[in-house]
Amino acid sequence: MNTENTNWGQSVTAVVIKDKKVLLARHTYGGGKGMLIIPGGYVEKGETPQDAVIREFKEETNITIQPKSIIGIRFNMHDWYVAFSADYVSGTAHSDSDENDLVIWLDINEALNRDDVPELTKSLIKCAISSNGLEQIDYTGNNPPCSLFGATKE
Repeated sequence: MNTENTNWGQSVTAVVIKDKKVLLARHTYGGGKGMLIIPGGYVEKGETPQDAVIREFKEETNITIQPKSIIGIRFNMHDWYVAFSADYVSGTAHSDSDENDLVIWLDINEALNRDDVPELTKSLIKCAISSNGLEQIDYTGNNPPCSLFGATKE
């Protein structure tokens, strides 16, 4: 990770489901050490959240994804965190041997019932399987790159 280019106030994640299984990684440090979480990380300066989540998944899991909709947003006084639902595009899951030591496709029901899957990950999995989320709407703003997400279903 190039920490000089890291925007420490912006982070992203995604829930990727394929064949009724969710992609999870076992974290190797911090409060999530030993826990199976959805991968993600910080946005780099000049990078969109969508590009950041694609990059983070490729770096951490070797999986290429395509973000679809926003399923969760967390704001506080210091930063924000955006969670996408995303489609699996390609790749074989494996650990980056740094931020995680295991990357697995886990049955959704098993993930929701395991003690080593934190509540935030479980909540976001539930959001991904029960909601359409906010979808990206074509929009060209005054200061590109920019994105607009909203409810597009009636």
